[in-house]
Amino acid sequence: MIWDRISPGRFMMETYQQMDLFHDNDDPPAAASQTDPRTPVTVTWNLWHGCKKVSPGCANCYMFRRDEEYGKDPANVHKTSSFNLPVRKYRSGPYKGLNRIPAGSLIYTCFTSDYFIEEADVWRPEAWDMIRRRPDCSFFMITKRPERILQCLPADWGKGWDHVHISCTCENQNQADRRLPVFLKLPIRHKSITHEPMLEAIDIRKYLAEYGNSVNEDGSRILESVSCGGESGPKARICDFGWVLNTHIQCVEYGVPFHFHQTGARLRRSVPDGHGGHIQKVYEIPREYQHTQAEKAGLDYGGGIEIPACLSADSPSV
Repeated sequence: MIWDRISPGRFMMETYQQMDLFHDNDDPPAAASQTDPRTPVTVTWNLWHGCKKVSPGCANCYMFRRDEEYGKDPANVHKTSSFNLPVRKYRSGPYKGLNRIPAGSLIYTCFTSDYFIEEADVWRPEAWDMIRRRPDCSFFMITKRPERILQCLPADWGKGWDHVHISCTCENQNQADRRLPVFLKLPIRHKSITHEPMLEAIDIRKYLAEYGNSVNEDGSRILESVSCGGESGPKARICDFGWVLNTHIQCVEYGVPFHFHQTGARLRRSVPDGHGGHIQKVYEIPREYQHTQAEKAGLDYGGGIEIPACLSADSPSV
């Protein structure tokens, strides 16, 4: 097992400088859509803003940190000026009458709140209607509230809309065992598991064993992928590379796609000490390198879904 490779050792802090922690593994850019005259884009649609902390993973939430820096109340859940973003159209120019977001685009949905938060119940039917009107785009959302999903689905949801992907995030073993039994049984066409911020080793083998090779009626996977990421920000807690590697191994065992999407600001690794033993190094990694260094670890397996940088409020919108 992976834990046999990690000796207790001693801790050594090392400030990250532009170095390659793993090996070079750059991927070519994705191809543009062949069916739309415009190039598809990746955007973030924060239709409402503000949240309530519900578990340990929320402790250093980037949204809370940013709002507090500007003297705002991050717990004030409110609609934003981007509420109708997916159905906005050009009023003039060569694309007059077309949606501002091109067909084939990927829309990261509600990343400065939780799409299923109770305070947004009054707005969600209209949000579903906008999603319903854009089957030519893909909507991706992450939630810590799987217990609220079923009661929040639209009447015509059926067994799931093909252009909506919902991921449940589980930062530790307790949350995985609380959320996943609820989440994995839900009628969602595209579902995945996210460990971010990953705070400890998490064993999901029993869920992978039950759902990893199960398929929907159309032959698609019930569980499409698992993704791991460390915590970002000045108070980021350590993410141990061994935890990530162990989750990768679990996914390979059960044939479930895996993606290591970001190292986090503080990544711990067991490395040789030059004397036949090992030491524990903690690398402090600037935000701009956390995605690329995770990619260079070479742990991605089977096409796991991409997660945007830090689930970031800084992601572009149209």
